[in-house]
Amino acid sequence: MLIETPKRLHLGLIDPSGSLGRRFGSLGVALDGGYRIRIMPHDKLEIRANEEDEKTIRYVVNKMNQKFTTGFNYLIEVENAIPRHIGLGSTTQLALAVGVGIARLSSVKIEIEELASLLGRGKNSGAGIYAFKYGGFVIDGGVKDGIPPLIVREDFPEDWAFLLIIPHAKRGFDEEEEKPIMQSVKGENSIAEKISHRILLGLLPALKERNIEEFGRHLSEIQKLVGKHFEEYQGGEFREDVKLIMEFLQENTYGCGQSSWGPTVYGLIKKNEYGMTETKAHDFLKAHGIKATLELGLPRNRGATTVEENTYILRLINKVAQK
Repeated sequence: MLIETPKRLHLGLIDPSGSLGRRFGSLGVALDGGYRIRIMPHDKLEIRANEEDEKTIRYVVNKMNQKFTTGFNYLIEVENAIPRHIGLGSTTQLALAVGVGIARLSSVKIEIEELASLLGRGKNSGAGIYAFKYGGFVIDGGVKDGIPPLIVREDFPEDWAFLLIIPHAKRGFDEEEEKPIMQSVKGENSIAEKISHRILLGLLPALKERNIEEFGRHLSEIQKLVGKHFEEYQGGEFREDVKLIMEFLQENTYGCGQSSWGPTVYGLIKKNEYGMTETKAHDFLKAHGIKATLELGLPRNRGATTVEENTYILRLINKVAQK
């Protein structure tokens, strides 16, 4: 079985204070270029992945077996990966992909939300879960007693895109590092109200009307407001080491932000403007001595896909390759 996932761009959290009984509430958009994972029956557990991905995969295999007695006899190969902890939702996409693969091979019927809960996802944000399930632009309704509910899902215009700039800098916080922050951060009600106002009467109408200028303007303002919730933990509205890049994006794209804890930052563009904007960004980074990877982030309006394969033939090919 072959599973391909999106990668997730995080557009912000609404209310860490939980003043209305629900904490956080997240916005996100699915992009092409996520995980590509092959899972097939095997005579033992064999994992072909980097060390960090392998650790997550083993965790998922164990949790699935504890819950559904699905066993350990799988060959799991990561053919394409999302770099870990740079703001693109790697852990959720990997965990759900492996969980779905094992469930399908074992004829286990389980909803994505239930699977996410089993695997410990969605404790702060549902954006990655719903990007995996549906693709497109998503907003969840905040954390209360379990997985946050999906409240908005819209196709993202396919003639829009993102310029992704990934500085060669310190990775963002992982789940363990962010846990004390997310447990202690309070946020401010007034900021959450401003974010909500901009989402409801700014961002969403602009998305419906396919108005990239309005959408980008509200996105930038939302990102600045979200940053105020977390400036105590990252040195300002954005990370200190991306502030110069953010100034470039503010001047050269329709809207911009920092995805999760970074270091990935993004600028909203029209897809056909990527070449011009990427050249400007490359020259800017070179002039300032900043090393970074530049990518085109294309919207993905479908969730993860699975392709059933002839596992008998694949096992024969694998055995021949090992001889």
